Amino acid sequence: MSTKPFQSGLMWFRRDLRTDDNTALFHALASCERVYCVFLLDVDILQDLPRQDMRVEFIRESLVLLDKQLQLLAHKPGAGLIVRHARAASELPALARSLGVQAVFTNHDYEPFAIARDASVRGALADAGISFRTYKDQVVFEREEVMTQMGRPYGVYTPYSNAWRKALAATPAHHYDTALNGAALAEIPAALRTGVPTLQEFGFERSALSQLPVRPGAQGAQALLKDFLPRMERYQATRDFPSVKGPSYLSVHLRFGTVSVRQLVREANARAAQSAGAETWLKELIWRDFYAQILANFPHVVERSFKREYDAIQWESGAQAEQLFAAWCEGRTGYPLVDAAMAQLNQTGYMHNRLRMVTASFLVKDLGIDWRWGERYFAIKLIDFDLASNNGGWQWASSSGCDAQPYFRIFNPTSQSEKFDAQGKFIRKYLPQLTALPDAALHAPWDARPLDLASAGVELGRDYPLPIVQHADARARTLARYAVVKKSAEV
Repeated sequence: MSTKPFQSGLMWFRRDLRTDDNTALFHALASCERVYCVFLLDVDILQDLPRQDMRVEFIRESLVLLDKQLQLLAHKPGAGLIVRHARAASELPALARSLGVQAVFTNHDYEPFAIARDASVRGALADAGISFRTYKDQVVFEREEVMTQMGRPYGVYTPYSNAWRKALAATPAHHYDTALNGAALAEIPAALRTGVPTLQEFGFERSALSQLPVRPGAQGAQALLKDFLPRMERYQATRDFPSVKGPSYLSVHLRFGTVSVRQLVREANARAAQSAGAETWLKELIWRDFYAQILANFPHVVERSFKREYDAIQWESGAQAEQLFAAWCEGRTGYPLVDAAMAQLNQTGYMHNRLRMVTASFLVKDLGIDWRWGERYFAIKLIDFDLASNNGGWQWASSSGCDAQPYFRIFNPTSQSEKFDAQGKFIRKYLPQLTALPDAALHAPWDARPLDLASAGVELGRDYPLPIVQHADARARTLARYAVVKKSAEV
């Protein structure tokens, strides 16, 4: 006789598109005699996206692979994934009722929209007498699990990181072995066995995803991890150079849960004591948890500055601000590293992390544009867009966030270019019109010798724009702009 509490349950996949080490799936299989699985292509999320969206295509291809993973885990070809294109808040409870399940299992999502949606789903399920069980999976420590000695959330990274590591030592990142109860996966009722819809069936078209070195699904994530592990030891030395294969490139897989963050932490933590690279990568994973708990505990950051006094800053506005912003978006600033970085983003949906800092600083502190404009643009373009990390990064760059760089520290885009792309390999890749310039002239073409420009076939203002601002002048304006914050602190 079974000791499982439920006859049947429904696993709702969201930002966790894998079977291995999936918390909610593990508990669903352990708690139910039969488990059905669903993914909802939520109309409310998809309706405002462009018809060619690499993220949507990545999700769709990952769902195809997840469907196969579930069949293998169940050892039943009739098992797999139910996929619906509908409004989750109404479709999920209706599906749960039609399947006759006693419980729905899913993993936590911390974004404001998701919290409101889940509250609606929980209420509808409760009205039907169906339990709604949610679990931590997206991060290692969430919400209020790592707190100060005063019982408050952390607003500074270093003490948070120290406390996080103590918590990890006390409670290591657990592996949830879903194979133990894989046989509990149920065959999909014939009426619901429609497979994963094509992009066209839910209103989208193929994007440029297939042209990128991004393989979807858990298989793609594990291939990247296998490639990165031998390179992890050099991560600290290589991560800041955009023309070097330094990062793990796993950010999109973390975003959609095609890899377990616990697995990555276990890999990094096991090497951190002997490897500076692994230690640095572990710190980056902790930053991810840090920003997630900031979003959960200080939700005002979605609309306003973490440090509220920074909301008093007067940003540029009007037609000129719109023109400057358009030049930044389109990579027409006249600063090669900034423009190459924006070209990378616009062409591939990815931007190197060092360049995210450089371009954000340029928009906010050279152009005087509100950080929220840039945050929204990245949200549209980044294939690995994550609200908590994107918001945290932009507020860091604008000095308005937690543990941010001081407002008077302003990246010099030319110095950053000379330091991190000295030979111009990255710039030449994305700005081919500058290819023939000598390395020394590549970082600041406006200072290049006329002979070098002529030899390279570059006429500034025709082949490549002149700088839209002078950095020294912009720096002075930024210090004056931020003076309101200094005065506030002195009051």
